[in-house]
Amino acid sequence: MTTTTPVLNPRVIALAHYAARALLENVLARHGATFQQSVTLRLAAVAEGPVGHDRIVEDLVGALKIDATEAHSVVDELISAGLLAPHEPSQVRITDTGRALFETTSAETAPLTARVYAGIPAEDLVVAGRVLSLITERADEELAALNT
Repeated sequence: MTTTTPVLNPRVIALAHYAARALLENVLARHGATFQQSVTLRLAAVAEGPVGHDRIVEDLVGALKIDATEAHSVVDELISAGLLAPHEPSQVRITDTGRALFETTSAETAPLTARVYAGIPAEDLVVAGRVLSLITERADEELAALNT
C-alpha cells in the first residue's frame, strides 16, 4: 500500500495542531493545568519582569482567538491559584510556583516534541514555518475583517 503526501490544507493543519496539543494537554493534566493556563504562564514566564494585565489579555485573545472576558478569567484563575501575582496597579508577574510549573511542564514536553520533530530536515521546517506563518497572518486578517 502506498500513501501519498497530502497537500497542506485546513484539515492537515488541524490534525497536526490537535495531535501536538493532545501531547501537551496530557502533560498539563498531570499538573492540574489547562492549555489556556499554559499559554498564559508562558507569556508571563518569557516576559522580562512584570507585564501589563491588559497586555497578557490582549496576547491571549490574539493567540487563542478567545474573547477578552475568557482571557481575563484565565488570568484571574492563575492569580487565585498563586501562579501569577498582581504587581503595581495594573500588572502581573509570574510567581515562583508559576515559574516552577512552567519549567516542569516545559521540561516534560521537550522530549516529546524532540521525538515528533526528529528526522525532519531543517529546510522543511523552515518552509513549513514560513507557510504556516503566512496562513496565520492571512487568517488573522480575514478574522479581523469579519469582526469589523
